[in-house]
Amino acid sequence: MPLKDKKGLIIGIANSQSVAYGCAEAFVRAGASLAVTYLNSKAEPYVRPLAERLECPIIVPCDVREPGQLEAVFTHIRDAWGRLDFVLHSIAFAPKEDLHSRVVDCSQAGFALAMDVSCHSFIRVAHLAEPLMTNGGCLLTVTFQGSERVVEDYNLMGPVKAALESCVRYMAAELGMKRIRVHALSPGPLKTRAASGIAHFDELLERTRARTPEHLLVSIEEIGNLAVFLAGDGAAALTGNIEFIDAGYHILG
Repeated sequence: MPLKDKKGLIIGIANSQSVAYGCAEAFVRAGASLAVTYLNSKAEPYVRPLAERLECPIIVPCDVREPGQLEAVFTHIRDAWGRLDFVLHSIAFAPKEDLHSRVVDCSQAGFALAMDVSCHSFIRVAHLAEPLMTNGGCLLTVTFQGSERVVEDYNLMGPVKAALESCVRYMAAELGMKRIRVHALSPGPLKTRAASGIAHFDELLERTRARTPEHLLVSIEEIGNLAVFLAGDGAAALTGNIEFIDAGYHILG
């Protein structure tokens, strides 16, 4: 049990198909105790039963757009546990009209909101987690290959994920002396609630399956297994990486 006695925070479970939930299940199987957040009262009925199934001792609301809510999550963890060993940040958002438009047509407000929720919130998470990671730790976020190459219909989220990946590298450099490691998981396309907002997403899934070396799509369970390794002591020499888990799709031009 590579995460035995470790404490982790999961931000971003929407339902049982979420990348965050696949990781949460894997973390618990590996021996970790988890704090889990849900977006709001509308999301709570979907998230709380999943967290309770995993026997998570902390289940709290967190909308990073609401002042003070993210800070309250870390205060709760500090009071309950006094420390934190790893965090998975798996949230992203862009207004539908901006996500479905060309990058050159997106609004300033839509771009700023997408960057705030999808990227800057990870910086805020790192800032709040740092004083709780007294024995080192691991910060994980979730990206996509549309950050570095044009993926049809990914649009605004491409530049946003590129910024997120740059933040991973800079934060890894800044937090390394405290033995806090930072990574981005880069799965191939997955049928998640977040992905459902991307136009023609089913077509993207099939194109991806056809192009991977083994003609496979990854599962949330496989992503969870990688997350467990990165959060554990066996990955102590790794930091600042964009970890592809996409059945080899990224090696193809």
